Amino acid sequence: MKKNVIYLLLIVISASGMFCQRGEQEKNKGPKIALVLKTLNNPFFIDLQNGAVESARQLGFELIVQAPEREVDVEKQMQIMENLIQAQVDVICVTPSGSKEIIPAIAKANKAGIPIIIVDTGVDSSALQESGAFISTFIGSDNFEGGVIAGKYIAEQLNGKGKIAILEGVPGHETGDTRLRGFHYALKEFPGLEVLSSQTANFERDQGYNVFQNMLQSFPQIEALFACNDMMALGAIEAIALAKRTNSLLVVGFDAVEDGKEAIRNGKMNASIAQHPQAMGRLAIENAVKVIKGEKIAAKIPVPIDLITKQNVDTVKDTK
Repeated sequence: MKKNVIYLLLIVISASGMFCQRGEQEKNKGPKIALVLKTLNNPFFIDLQNGAVESARQLGFELIVQAPEREVDVEKQMQIMENLIQAQVDVICVTPSGSKEIIPAIAKANKAGIPIIIVDTGVDSSALQESGAFISTFIGSDNFEGGVIAGKYIAEQLNGKGKIAILEGVPGHETGDTRLRGFHYALKEFPGLEVLSSQTANFERDQGYNVFQNMLQSFPQIEALFACNDMMALGAIEAIALAKRTNSLLVVGFDAVEDGKEAIRNGKMNASIAQHPQAMGRLAIENAVKVIKGEKIAAKIPVPIDLITKQNVDTVKDTK
């Protein structure tokens, strides 16, 4: 029953994306661009979708948007990729749920002559090379640098000394792992900072709440939290409120989704790393159109990152 519900959800999402692009493309059955996201239950990917939909509308191309229900559902995302390859869309833009698991689907798309644009989350470069598969470009921000910025911010706020907890993303997931590496790299400069606990919450708000609630019970001396995305940070904020420790803990997230920015405005979260998902979506479609037209594009297209705090939360915009 659950599989049927997810399938219907995908059809509705796809239809809504196609609806935005109707007109001359529908009459002429022009090129179709597919955008495969990790999920649409995370505001970050909704923003990415919105940027892509607006770009496709402006450029006059049909856009199909599909996503599994949960960000960790690698198998469902691979099924979506398989279906789009069978449907012979012209370009597939994808935010991989699994950096290695996506490789066979990329190889199949290559054989079918369908260009692949990777967005937000990079693929495992070694596995890609070993498979003989290839992508047209990667569009995304520097997650390692984002982790470094988060680490240095916490170090500065704690004056280089304190107890830290970390909420990790999906184990083995390139995005979360890279942010984590950057964060630990930054901490090397500050021997007075100690990580008391580092556990996965799979990028999900509910898990962020549950895991951090347990952390606070086990390590009440925690002074700061780095969450590898805002959804986990928002869950942790609820746990902090339940423990009556609001404003006594430094909380830094990643993604700067709207709920995260609102938490920063309200003083419940101190900072987040902005990646500009709408810009990613726009760039994905713009470059997909270039590929369709036979134009050359760069092998890597960077999207800037920003540290968002209460001082600039309303001034930093989601731009290219």
